[in-house]
Amino acid sequence: MSDDKKDDVTGVDTTGHEWDGIRELNNPLPRWWLYSFYATIIWAIGYCIAYPAIPLIESATPGLLGYSSRAALEDDMNLARERQQDVMRNFTTMSLKQIREDPTTFEFARSGGRAAFLVNCVQCHGSGAAGSPGYPNLNDDDWLWGGKPEDILTTLRHGIRYDRDDDTRYSLMPAFGKDGLLEREQIAQVTQHVLALSGQEHDAEAAAAGAEVYAENCAACHGEQGKGDPAQGAPNISDPLWLYGGTEAEIRQQIHAPRHGVMPAWDFRLNDATLKQLAIYVHSLGGGE
Repeated sequence: MSDDKKDDVTGVDTTGHEWDGIRELNNPLPRWWLYSFYATIIWAIGYCIAYPAIPLIESATPGLLGYSSRAALEDDMNLARERQQDVMRNFTTMSLKQIREDPTTFEFARSGGRAAFLVNCVQCHGSGAAGSPGYPNLNDDDWLWGGKPEDILTTLRHGIRYDRDDDTRYSLMPAFGKDGLLEREQIAQVTQHVLALSGQEHDAEAAAAGAEVYAENCAACHGEQGKGDPAQGAPNISDPLWLYGGTEAEIRQQIHAPRHGVMPAWDFRLNDATLKQLAIYVHSLGGGE
């Protein structure tokens, strides 16, 4: 311990404490800082008395004011539900057309539909509804079963190839190669014809031969020009939009052994109001008819 004296470098008084040649400077905290610190202690004690704060074995001290954040949240939720009741009732009485014509109900439907989409649909269609191979893009103009709001609602309710729903959307493309319905050469020819229909580079001679194979086996569903048929769930194969890919190899594979996706029937899981909101939201993405 050394005598009090000023530090040679800083000119500040020392406390007289020294350790290993290091002297402790006497720099007391500012008064305003100390008073602020004391005020926070007093405030914390008052908070613990007034509000729930101190944990107990199965609960916490209730506080003199009896405040509960959970009760406050429940009150806010009840108030929100009450304010939504009038709009929610509209979904039981109004058609999709009427909902779209009513600005307040329409905006509510879009917001509610987006929330339902993010919870139930993004796993397959993606957060932006752009889809991926095997999962339809809901932003474009290709709709297997029709893109009108009523068509979308029916698809949502009953799903696609969903065996638990007797009214599910159902279509099945034959496995022309796997089941021996067409020879390998015929599949190669009709592949070239499909490439021609969609405006892609193709073998003209093979495509001409494939046109006859197409007319006999494919036109009944896809149409003579390959425009598809929403009533049958037959896709348009004359444009550049493809569910499973539009390269020569991918088209040939789909003809040989087609892949068929499954969409659940949401009528089992979501109420009618939510389904209508979803239909409105999906149609509003811009790709609906």
